[in-house]
Amino acid sequence: MLSITDLRVAYGGSIVALRGVQIDVPSGAAVAVLGSNGAGKSTLLRAISGSLADHGGAVIGGDIRYDGKSLRGLAPARIVGAGIVQVPEGREVFERLTVAENLRAGGFTVRSRAAKAAATRRVFELFPLLYDRRQQRAGLLSGGEQQMLAIGRALMSSPQLLLLDEPSLGLAPKMVTHIGQVIAEINDLGTAVLLIEQNAAMALAVASHAFVLTLGEVTLSGAALELAGNAEVRDLYLGREAQAAVGRELATAGRPALSRWTP
Repeated sequence: MLSITDLRVAYGGSIVALRGVQIDVPSGAAVAVLGSNGAGKSTLLRAISGSLADHGGAVIGGDIRYDGKSLRGLAPARIVGAGIVQVPEGREVFERLTVAENLRAGGFTVRSRAAKAAATRRVFELFPLLYDRRQQRAGLLSGGEQQMLAIGRALMSSPQLLLLDEPSLGLAPKMVTHIGQVIAEINDLGTAVLLIEQNAAMALAVASHAFVLTLGEVTLSGAALELAGNAEVRDLYLGREAQAAVGRELATAGRPALSRWTP
């Protein structure tokens, strides 16, 4: 579905943010990208969604192909039309609009009334709370509720690939768990997911495959379970409680060796 090869991105023509990045997201898969602040995670999503120019960035090398066609140079609207939708970091819901109005905005490009109605039902099934709050202004929702709305709004166009930028940021642990469960359900329903996360425990629980970005380069790649068992990943990205939970899972599943990614 999505194939990124030798991707290089720079800001201001001189600050290189991504170097030789290679990532694949197969059809229907859930893939996570881990990394600390400044690793280039958000830049990666901006490159895919076509919004780099809005942030002063540009692709200076490599390619991003979706269903065999290059996305380089395409306007964000055309990329959305191709079936790729991004949920931005910080949620960015329309605070003065109601929940229902936010969802209608997400389905603005969908012409079929039946398709809009089906998408709305799907969102309310995933997030029953949004149905209860559908006439409430989005700005009055809690952070977790706004994150639900941001994901729901993205689903209104029935994307084939959902890009999620730090969906757990600033949320309470219980809400993080709930958001992770919903992402897994969205993926189970057939939507491919590319998840950008600092919360490695949640990301590795949701994804089947994961990559680690370090200063703009992919430094580790493997099955999510392999990365969860890697000492470097556990030390850098997993807290003690998460490490214990992963350890229990590895004890029953076995711990495969992890191959370091090489370009």
